Amino acid sequence: MGTKIEFTKNYNDLSTNQGFQFEFFCDRCGTGYRTRFKPSITGKATSLLDAAGSIFGGFLGKASDIGERVRSATWEKAHDDAFSEAMQELRPDFVQCPRCSSWVCRKRCWNTKKGLCKECAPDLGVEMSAAQASRSVEEVWAHARMADEDRKLAEKNWSETIRATCPECEAPLASNAKFCPECGAKLNKTSNCQNCGAKLGPGAKFCAECGTKV
Repeated sequence: MGTKIEFTKNYNDLSTNQGFQFEFFCDRCGTGYRTRFKPSITGKATSLLDAAGSIFGGFLGKASDIGERVRSATWEKAHDDAFSEAMQELRPDFVQCPRCSSWVCRKRCWNTKKGLCKECAPDLGVEMSAAQASRSVEEVWAHARMADEDRKLAEKNWSETIRATCPECEAPLASNAKFCPECGAKLNKTSNCQNCGAKLGPGAKFCAECGTKV
């Protein structure tokens, strides 16, 4: 029984008849590493036989066929050996997450403190910074969409009563105006308590601060 070759899906085989080369990449960010090209002795020999067969034909042509059959076995073995060496060479740069089983690069996508990939255990500092930036962008867009009248309202104290209809003629009010557009009545009638000077709300019968009857 031959030795089993462990492999993963996060690699590309760039090998040719002339040699072997592989690249492995991170399942999360796509960052990868490529092994240096390793020439194949069998591939070179087969190329020489192919060239000889094309020039002389006949016996050498048959030799080229024999060389191809030899290559199919010898080359495959050399390919397996090169693949195993490539995995051993680049394995220290990658780690498999025990939660999602993804192979990720240690440099960018591995949370050493948590022992998980950053997809399963993100860096909290990074996430907090991203959340703050996202919130700031939302506020910018929300502020940009506000009409001038809405922006003025946002800058005021929301405890201030904003009327929907005129208290005199009951005409509907489209904005927070100071006077009714129908009868001209003053809308924001404010008064102060004669005892403590606190501001009295519309229709108040007693002062909310000292209880004095209005």
